[in-house]
Amino acid sequence: MTKDEFESILDRCCVNLTNEARTSGFESSPQFENRVREALDELTKEEASFTIDFAPRPQAFPDIAMGEFGVEVKFTLNDTWRSVANSVLETQRIETVKHIYIIFGKMGGVPEVQWGDYGQSVIHVRTSHVPRFEVELPSAKATVKQSLFDEMGIKYDDFRKLQMQEKMKYIRAYARKIHPDGRLWWIEDKESDEHTVPMQARLYTNLTLEEKIHLRAEAALLCPGIVDSGRSRNKYDDMVLYLLTYHGVICHQARDLFSAGSVANPNNDDKGGIYIERALKLIEKEIREAALRMDDALFVEYWGESVAPEKRIARWLEKADECAKNWKPSTSLFLDGNK
Repeated sequence: MTKDEFESILDRCCVNLTNEARTSGFESSPQFENRVREALDELTKEEASFTIDFAPRPQAFPDIAMGEFGVEVKFTLNDTWRSVANSVLETQRIETVKHIYIIFGKMGGVPEVQWGDYGQSVIHVRTSHVPRFEVELPSAKATVKQSLFDEMGIKYDDFRKLQMQEKMKYIRAYARKIHPDGRLWWIEDKESDEHTVPMQARLYTNLTLEEKIHLRAEAALLCPGIVDSGRSRNKYDDMVLYLLTYHGVICHQARDLFSAGSVANPNNDDKGGIYIERALKLIEKEIREAALRMDDALFVEYWGESVAPEKRIARWLEKADECAKNWKPSTSLFLDGNK
C-alpha cells in the first residue's frame, strides 16, 4: 500500500469518526482510541497485510501499528488541536512502523476528528522529567506553525534515530533560538554558575489569585506526594518543577503553594488541623476540573500510568492515601460523590 492510499483511508476514517463525534460523541481517551482501532479495522478488512492489535503493549508508540504505517491517537474534551505527545526518547517505538500519523479527536467547540503527518504536527518540545513533544493540527483559529523539525533543520526520521545526547544538542539549540535573551539552564549539558531563566518566566508570587489556584490544582493533582508529612524535605519538588517546565512559573518558596497560612487558612480562624488537608479542600472544585481537562500524557509522565479523566480523582485518592501519614485523604477529601 502506498502512502497516498493509506492517507485516503485516514480521510474516510476521520469523516466517519467526525459524524460519530457529533452524534453519539466520545467521552474519554481510551474510548476514542479503541473506536479508532475499530474504524481502521473496518476500513482495511480487505488488506491482508494489516492486522490491528486490539491489546497492544502499554505505552507502545505509535498507539496503532498497521504494517509500515502507524497511528498515534490524541483526544481532548477541550476546543483545541494541541496536545502533549510522546517522549523524545521513543523507548517504546514499534520499529516496524516507518510512517506515523496522528488521528486527533476534539470534542470541545464543534466536535471533529482530523489526521496529520506526525513529524509535521510536532511543533514544540517541553523539558520536564523527560523531554516531550507537543503536537498541534491546523485549525481555523490559529496560524499554522512550522514543525519543530523544520525549525531545528533535521527530518523527524533522522532525529528519532539519534542517540539522546545528540538529540539534546538540537533541543538546546532550539531552546536558545526561541529564547535568545535567556537560557533554559535545567537542560544544559554542563555545570554553570549562571542560572538565569527564560524571558517568559514569571514569579509565582506575582500571579493573580485565580492563576495561583488554577496552577495549584493542576500541580496537586499530578503530585499526590504533597500529602506526605510536613517534615518530608522533597515533597514539593515535582510540583515546583512542573510549574517551571510546563508553565514557566518560578516558585522559590514551596511553602507558598500549600503550607502557608494564607493558602490553608485564608480566614485566619485558628481552627488548627492539617494545613495541607485544609488547603486541598479549598480547591477541590478546581482539582476536579483539572482532572477532566489535562492531557493523559501528563499522568503517564507523573503517575506512570494512563487514567481515564473520570477516574483520576479516585486514583489520586488511592495514591494520596499511600503517601499520607497520620491522616487519610480519602476520608476527608472529595466526599461530595463522583470520585
